[in-house]
Amino acid sequence: MKKGLDEIAIMDGRFSVAAFKFVYEGLAYTIKNIVGEQQHISGQTLCEGLRRMAAEKYGRLAPLVLRSWGLKTTRHFGEIVYTLIDYEWMSAQPTDTIDDFNDVYDLQTAFDDLVAF
Repeated sequence: MKKGLDEIAIMDGRFSVAAFKFVYEGLAYTIKNIVGEQQHISGQTLCEGLRRMAAEKYGRLAPLVLRSWGLKTTRHFGEIVYTLIDYEWMSAQPTDTIDDFNDVYDLQTAFDDLVAF
């Protein structure tokens, strides 16, 4: 039986359950709002989808919310993705690596241009 996101997050221990749910939900958001159809999504594209989704949901508080979940870099998104790949919640292409998530943007300043007062 496939483990649930809550159980995976608790077993992993690095990030909150909310962070795991956010990244998983962000995949569907990215397909719907950025890619437009079911296809392979790169780490960079997923990071952009997560950025937009966080801005929509949390506005200027997005960096604070992400940080409260343990997410401080885009690499952390990749760490969650690769944990979810290990548990068969997501999949990767042979050419994908966790390094695709390195330094895609700075989580402290990435929302400045997406969020208006």
